[in-house]
Amino acid sequence: MLELSIALPVKVQNGGLFISRGIGRHPSRRLTSWEVIFVEKGTLAIREEERLFQVNAGESLLLWPQRRHVGVDDFPADLKFYWLHFEVNAEANSSSWISTLSIPQHIRIRDPQYMIALFRQFLSEQEKLERTAALEFILLMILQQMTPGEQIRDERNDSGVALAWKAQQLIRTRFHLPLSTSSLARELHCNADYLGRVYRRVFHLTLTEAIHRQRVRAAEKLLISDARSLKEVAGLCGFSDVGYFRQIFRKHTGLTPAIWKRRYCKEHINS
Repeated sequence: MLELSIALPVKVQNGGLFISRGIGRHPSRRLTSWEVIFVEKGTLAIREEERLFQVNAGESLLLWPQRRHVGVDDFPADLKFYWLHFEVNAEANSSSWISTLSIPQHIRIRDPQYMIALFRQFLSEQEKLERTAALEFILLMILQQMTPGEQIRDERNDSGVALAWKAQQLIRTRFHLPLSTSSLARELHCNADYLGRVYRRVFHLTLTEAIHRQRVRAAEKLLISDARSLKEVAGLCGFSDVGYFRQIFRKHTGLTPAIWKRRYCKEHINS
């Protein structure tokens, strides 16, 4: 048996999903904990001390402890954001872990859908009766998504990396259509093997994995927001076979589509 002693630099308090009803605004308060906010839809207007933030869809905000923050406008009717409170361990704080991670206070997330998936995973784990270190690990993954990613930004000048980003855009917009490595290569007028190599170098995924991941994310939204049949959901997300859809969905989420739909309803949602 392998036994490890793991000292995590953070400790989770709690988190949730806020869905606006079009009334009210963020309260005025001064917390002792850090707070991460990620906006999935709409715009959140919030002031921390004298600094005003307009946090748009796909952007995150890190609120600092002991600083007063308050909403400056009523919540828009379409606003939807995730929130998470956490503490920094004293030992980690003395070693300036947050500077090491280089987390900006306000930033646009490179992959918003992955950020949403992380928050959903966090909320699902939070519902379990027995608390585990998984919450802290997921939080660290969320914080890592909030780093600028200078290396990726600098690499975009490379023609191969630019090609990978073009493939990524096609995957995000055409995932519901018949899509494969060869069809992407034809669309981008390049060799399929070369496209696969540069894409994996940039995104650390094969093109097939990326297509499946995008389709599963779309399916997650349809499963929790629509009353469509499983066959309809599969078809809308680019899967022609329901059995194969179940297999890929479970591979990427660890759950069957039916269990995902039931478990999501248990999330900590506030309005």
